[in-house]
Amino acid sequence: CHLILVWLLARQRSRDGKLEKKAKGKLQKQICQVVLDHFEKQYTAELRDAWSSVRDVLTSPWCWQHAVLLNRFSQNPGLESSLAEQGYHPAFPAALPYLPAALRCYSRTAPGRFPAQKHQPGRLKDYYLLNAASLLPVLALEVKDGEAVLDLCAAPGGKSVAILQCACPGHFHCNEYDDLRSRWLEQTIESFIPAPLINLITVSKLDGRQIGDLQPEFYDKVLVDAPCSNDRSWLFSADPQQAVLRLMQRKELSSLQFQLLRSAVQALRPGGSLVYSTCTLSRAENSDVINLILNSCRNVMPVDLSGMARGVSQEFTFLSGMQQHELLVLPEKGRAWGPMYVAKLKKVSST
Repeated sequence: CHLILVWLLARQRSRDGKLEKKAKGKLQKQICQVVLDHFEKQYTAELRDAWSSVRDVLTSPWCWQHAVLLNRFSQNPGLESSLAEQGYHPAFPAALPYLPAALRCYSRTAPGRFPAQKHQPGRLKDYYLLNAASLLPVLALEVKDGEAVLDLCAAPGGKSVAILQCACPGHFHCNEYDDLRSRWLEQTIESFIPAPLINLITVSKLDGRQIGDLQPEFYDKVLVDAPCSNDRSWLFSADPQQAVLRLMQRKELSSLQFQLLRSAVQALRPGGSLVYSTCTLSRAENSDVINLILNSCRNVMPVDLSGMARGVSQEFTFLSGMQQHELLVLPEKGRAWGPMYVAKLKKVSST
């Protein structure tokens, strides 16, 4: 009887522990009201009627979708048929002229996510789970084999991995200033890229604002996936005080983004192009930053992205009224991708 009682008590403690963890998980997914109030005011003014449907998706994590980017360096013959059985389809039309043949990404309209794979040293993962809209900056960059490419703010590494699914750069520089995120970036690259190719990749922890001075006019392509006010994660901030602090510091982000962009322009060779992206809806961090660069750097010009937008319009919803060199993906139910802002510029002459 004593042993049975001990077993029952242990079982109850285990059950209580699981319930407590489950409760904590639910608390972490609670909407942070102070952030929602802030977004409500700002995005009602900026997005007008579109904000209502976007808000419904952003505040409903159970309707979020995850795409599956296949790793061309790993062989898993049954993976694509398994994805098809679960309702996944190719995310991008094969006829798109800028779509690399090696890039294979699958999505579905149903919410939920494919099972994640754990990092195992020495073994490549078969796929990367991501928001399908995060591939748009990579497609807009149009990397070609042999080019010198800089991913200025590379962590956690999804876009770096995607670039290497598209082409084999002659020189690939992945930079991440934050120490913890830099280690995350290195682990991501190790999980998806085979050793011979890893040896061609440079991973650094430089201040991205200084790279333009350190390596002027060195790169053919630069991706600036800038630090931003991540709307999805901020809405579920577990600590209200931290959320208030974030909102107070939000105005400073556009200055950092401008400095990173200016550094990217310096690092570009004449004729080279850069793509700027964020995962926020904020006009101050998106269009305003690009307009400031266009007004202050006379040696860059906008590149039309409207053709790309038309090509992927079946998969994504874009905010209307944007300029031709920029896109803003709006989440909606059944196409819960984004937010993702993308803009493309070309350097036409030396500084």
